[in-house]
Amino acid sequence: MDLILYTLRAVAYAIIEPAHIITLVILGVIFYFKNKKVSMMQRLTLGESINSPLELTLSQISLGIIAGAVASVILALLGVMFNENSGIEFIFLISIVLLFFKKKYMCFSYSSSILGLISILANIFADVTNTEVYLNIDILSLMTFVGVMHIIEGFLVIVDGSRGAIPVFTNKDNKILGGFAYNRFWALPVAIFIIFSGNSSSVMTTAVETPTWWPILNNKETMLILASTIISAIPFYGVLSYNSITFTKKKKEKTLYSGVGILIYGLILSVVSQLAAYGIVGQIIVITFAPIGHEFMLKIQEKLEKRGKYIYYTDDSGVSVLEVSPYSYFYRDGIRRGDRIIEVNNEKAQSEVDVIKVIKKELREISIKVIRISGEIVDLKIIPEKNRLGILLVPKMVQDNKMYKVEENNFKKVLEEMKKKK
Repeated sequence: MDLILYTLRAVAYAIIEPAHIITLVILGVIFYFKNKKVSMMQRLTLGESINSPLELTLSQISLGIIAGAVASVILALLGVMFNENSGIEFIFLISIVLLFFKKKYMCFSYSSSILGLISILANIFADVTNTEVYLNIDILSLMTFVGVMHIIEGFLVIVDGSRGAIPVFTNKDNKILGGFAYNRFWALPVAIFIIFSGNSSSVMTTAVETPTWWPILNNKETMLILASTIISAIPFYGVLSYNSITFTKKKKEKTLYSGVGILIYGLILSVVSQLAAYGIVGQIIVITFAPIGHEFMLKIQEKLEKRGKYIYYTDDSGVSVLEVSPYSYFYRDGIRRGDRIIEVNNEKAQSEVDVIKVIKKELREISIKVIRISGEIVDLKIIPEKNRLGILLVPKMVQDNKMYKVEENNFKKVLEEMKKKK
């Protein structure tokens, strides 16, 4: 219990200590401006925002703090710790550098492999030249740390990954398809145990009663080292991200699939990481598995996406509802995401134009017949409100001059184009 309380105090220190607060505020500001664009795109497509920038930002920060505390406790109980000259802090810097090459490379799976490889080479060089090792990271602890972070990320994606999803369209098989793009970040304060030399005077620490079975992941040699050293929980801020897109899964179903996939990968990586305890061969296997396993996990999810059936599309059978604002009169009167509108005022709805014309013209009650995703046919009475829409229908066709070609997840460009059109 003392170990858990000490770890949680270290996490709390990352939230209240002035220098760390600055880091958290900077991350919050970055998140806020990203979320402001998300909210603006919702307003341009739906007529009103589903999520406010503040709501999106607060959920990222608050859930990130909770997740960071849970991750820190798990790491502490497992006995994940690093030497004073391990260079564990470089994993965060390497992730930021890799971000400039491709967003997915921000994942710790890639940066940890690079850091682990550098450490192995540094040790080999030190042995050959008989010099001091300046970078010596415990591969077992490093990869277990990455595995635990992925387990936590999996839960975050399941719980919060769909919040702020942007409705998007694509053209496949001469058909306009609706879907969702996800772009979510979380800031995690993580307490990492660092082993300092026994004569270190720069580290303030507290005597903590540890269980007899602790640490789980370390051997007898580590226990001998611990007898003459100081262990201190040092807080760091890490950023976890989730970027994806779907046209064959429901809005929350996609994040469920993705989250479970990430969670399973984290569990497997945590198990495979134990091979690092068996020498350099095991270490090489682990640092090789981390990025390859991550790529394999992404490929599986891509295949599941491609094999799925398109959900949101408009054809002669009806007009598909891609998104509905929970604050709109459509939602109030029973229209839900995934519904297919087949009749409006007893006339067949063959395109989104047929539906919009009636909505804009009628000021009285509108009769709408829809087919739910479950297959149930429902008759609804909609009472429209002036100057409010709050619904996004999948178009049957789009003119070339109204299409915006953008790179993956490049919301800034599409936002500028949409604002010009407006």
